[in-house]
Parts: sequence; C-alpha cells; structure tokens
Amino acid sequence: MSTETLPGLRTAYAVDSNDIDRFRTEGYVRLRGVASPGEAGTYRQVIRDAALRYSRETRPLAERDTYGRAFLQVSNLWQRDQAVARFVKAERFAGIAAKLLGCDRVRIYHDQALFKEPGGGLTPWHQDAMYWPLEGNRMLTMWMPLVPISADMGGLVFAAGSHQRGPLSDVHISDASEDHFHRLFAESDYPPSEPIAMAPGDASFHAGWTAHKAPGNPTERMREVMTIIWHDADQVVQQPANPAQESDLRRWLPGLTPGDLAATPMNPVVHTS
Repeated sequence: MSTETLPGLRTAYAVDSNDIDRFRTEGYVRLRGVASPGEAGTYRQVIRDAALRYSRETRPLAERDTYGRAFLQVSNLWQRDQAVARFVKAERFAGIAAKLLGCDRVRIYHDQALFKEPGGGLTPWHQDAMYWPLEGNRMLTMWMPLVPISADMGGLVFAAGSHQRGPLSDVHISDASEDHFHRLFAESDYPPSEPIAMAPGDASFHAGWTAHKAPGNPTERMREVMTIIWHDADQVVQQPANPAQESDLRRWLPGLTPGDLAATPMNPVVHTS
C-alpha cells in the first residue's frame, strides 16, 4: 500500500474541558472515535504487518515468564516503516496529547505495538514512568485498539488518581509488581477502573505515573493495540533513578545527559499550537 494513499489523520479531535479535567484528576481518559473505523482498519493492516515482521518472539506461551506472556511488544516501528510513521506522527493524536498535557508542543518518545495473543496472560500492575528518565506527569501514552476489543480480552484497568502520588515502585513489570500494587491499592483510595469494550479507533490516554494493568486474553482472537508515547517538548532529561531509566536514556534519548533538552532525531516535534 502506498504511504500517500493512507489516511492523513490531520483533522483535529474535539477534546472538551471535561476530558481534560478527568485526565488531570484521574490520570487517564477514554475517548471514543479518535480514529474512524475506516482509518483504524486501514492502519491495522500496516501496523500488524510491521509488528509481526519485526517481532523477535518465537517461544510458545508456556515457555515464557509473566512479562513474556503479557504481549508481543515491538517498539519504534515509526522509524522502521514509513506507513507506520504516518500513523505515529499524526497531528490529530499529538494534538490531543498536547491539550491533555497543557503544553504547546509535544515530541515523540517512542511507540509500541502491544499484541496480546489468544491465551496471553495478564499485564501486571505498573507505572510506565518508572522506566523513563523524564518527568512522568509531563508525558502520556495513547493506547488504541485496532480491532474490536470486548471487556474480557485484555482491556486496560487504571488506578484512578494514582498519578498524583508520583513514583510508587521501582519494580519491573512482573509478578512482583502485581503483588506490590495489589497490596498498595487494597489499603488506598485509588479505586481500579473496569476494562471496557472498545471499537477500533477508540483510545485511552494515561499519564506516565498512572498505575495500570490489563487482564489476560482468554479469547481466540489477537488483541491488537498500538501505543504512542509523547513528552512535553520543553522537558529536560532527569538524572536516572534506576537501571531501567539508565537503559531508556541510552535507547530513546541517545547521546543525552541529565539537564539536556530531551530532543534527538528520535524525538521529533509532532505538534505545535
């Protein structure tokens, strides 16, 4: 498929004040129809093809650990495939990110295809920003299904308001992080949301410090999801707080050190108000 024939995704999405308030209060918001069914269906083909082409996972589910059973994960597809880049760099999506963050410009941090296989396991509780050498509440992730997702096939569960506490753990996504957050939330006022059915092109947006998880996928269908992470374009690199952030600094912000503007050729500005 020619890149030029793919949907441009340039028209703005109407984010209202209630959406912004919910995001800032609860740390996440779910939006319907961020991409139309036709747009999502067209991009599903190119994203699926690229994700399966670049995935290096060959082990059966039974031979993987909890993290490995959670999903097939392929990152930064936008740099490997021009058609995927058109989706990841879309003005419509980046414009929503800027409005929710309350900033004039956003940069790409990286993207991830997250495909939860039939029979795939849970994605344990975690906070994305545990991995990021940047201020987590000046970053967010869009999570968009490319296929219809029922409530029982691995939709996201959020701990509403947890982003207001900042870092709650430095444990990697694992059985240990699931246990840690389960105990923490049993004694807190952060009620977990319920996973919901979502149509292709619906999307959730969550802040970097919003704790979240996803149940397993007991269905016979692949849960095909594409994610994009953006950061406020004026952010500077922070001193890494753990080995995971040191690794992310080398991988996603190559050549930068604490105090540098978080901007490399891998982090282009994709929205300017």
